[in-house]
Amino acid sequence: MEKLKSIKVTLVRSLIGSKKKHRLIVRSMGLKKVNHVVFLPDLPSTRGMLNKASYLLKVEE
Repeated sequence: MEKLKSIKVTLVRSLIGSKKKHRLIVRSMGLKKVNHVVFLPDLPSTRGMLNKASYLLKVEE
């Protein structure tokens, strides 16, 4: 079985003033505070969430 690639995601901007859907997306990814880092699997659903809230995040592969 192949090992899934992971993506390093960092919250770089505050959620204050952002759209409610974007706040919910960021929270569902597990990000809580500015500069908080999580590792997520590289899946199409994850990529879609990253595209929606890309202005709040920094993504590294």
